[in-house]
Amino acid sequence: MTDATEGGRQRFLLLMGAPAVGKMTVGRAIAARSDLRLFHNHATIEPLLEVFDYGVPPFMTLMGEWRRRLVEEAAGHGTSLVFTFVWGLELDGDTDFVRDLVKPYADRGADIAIVELVADLDTRLARNRTEHRLAVKPSKRDLDWSDGNVRDLESCVMVTDPHREPQTPGERLIAAYPHLRLDNTHLGPDEAVDRILEWLDSRHSSPLRVTDR
Repeated sequence: MTDATEGGRQRFLLLMGAPAVGKMTVGRAIAARSDLRLFHNHATIEPLLEVFDYGVPPFMTLMGEWRRRLVEEAAGHGTSLVFTFVWGLELDGDTDFVRDLVKPYADRGADIAIVELVADLDTRLARNRTEHRLAVKPSKRDLDWSDGNVRDLESCVMVTDPHREPQTPGERLIAAYPHLRLDNTHLGPDEAVDRILEWLDSRHSSPLRVTDR
């Protein structure tokens, strides 16, 4: 199998949601059942934490550059990608980052879609402590800090409101693309992926091909 999507257009799927909502787990399941490759946000965070404290200028600079460059190369190579992101919808900087991230795929005429996972705080606090999450994300292993971080970020706007017109910069950008808002509070990863792939395939004549990798 090559990296280029066979028999259809290249795709970019942004998988967004609050911390511990299940983005990485769902993203891995999507990648296992389709031609999309997963690039989850902690793939850049964890290596940088070996050298820099979170949020210091070199950390933020390199994190942004690594993400942009990987996406640029993936788009240029013909790779369909799913990227996970905690998006502060009220933040101009986050929205500008997403706009820049999508651009290499948009410039190539790729199919771009956004899936938003939503779950209540208690569910996300429970998922924050799962064995798989802690194995892949060492920075989350201080559970008192990690739980506090999940709670603290509740002050940010990380989910859209389906009952009103877009108000934040992020919501206005989301409105420009096909968007699925999926409450996965009571959904396992496989059921969530079933719904996501069904939605993606419903928009195209050529469904995502199940791979054997």
